[in-house]
Amino acid sequence: MTAPPPPVTVTIIKNASYPIMWLAGIRQLDLTQHCLRTFAEPDRPAVDLGKRIQTLRLATPNPPLAWYLCALPIPWNWKANAHLAFEHAPGHQWYGEALVPGLEVEMTNARPLLGWGEDDIPPGEPLRQSRAYRTCRNWQFAWWLRRSRAAPDAPPRPQPHRESPASLF
Repeated sequence: MTAPPPPVTVTIIKNASYPIMWLAGIRQLDLTQHCLRTFAEPDRPAVDLGKRIQTLRLATPNPPLAWYLCALPIPWNWKANAHLAFEHAPGHQWYGEALVPGLEVEMTNARPLLGWGEDDIPPGEPLRQSRAYRTCRNWQFAWWLRRSRAAPDAPPRPQPHRESPASLF
């Protein structure tokens, strides 16, 4: 019997105020959305916003394509937003900042995914014209995952059923 792969351990150290922070295990994409919704219905390990230092242990029997850590200050400041994408990589260790000073991350059995950005969005993508999409680092990384790792689309979201005015009478 083969032993399961070692878990990913992630230690997050906040040296700045990040009242919004989440971690997502990405399996599918919804490129019609930006921010967290770009990652469709990701795995969502619990992040404790009240802790300055916390360690998360991420199970790996069926690891997602990648994990994505996002932390936002209030008031919102695009240049201070912290982002780090990483993948399961048994035996690897890494320590560094999550894109900006203020959020440090130490990982075991994982490695960061670097080198993605606005250039990964296809030039002909209509939503690229929208500043909200083009500057969204989640959306930029999602396009990198699509192009580099063939990340699949999520099934379409169910649309809410709306009654026509005539059917209400």
